[in-house]
Amino acid sequence: MSASVATPESDLSLPTLPLSEVLPWALFAGLLMLLAIYFVGAEQGATSLISGMYVHEFVHDGRHLLGFPCH
Repeated sequence: MSASVATPESDLSLPTLPLSEVLPWALFAGLLMLLAIYFVGAEQGATSLISGMYVHEFVHDGRHLLGFPCH
């Protein structure tokens, strides 16, 4: 039985990702995060985009978990 030992000369290169491929996905993820923070933190009262209490009740526990006051 022979043991395989990695040497510095072995091919251990990491794949590279061009910024032009990563940037659209990063922007999309950032917009989703901002939308989530809006609904958890500000979707009630005067800034409400959706009438009623459905969104508030849906994110109520997450609002308290993240430290947003709502009462």
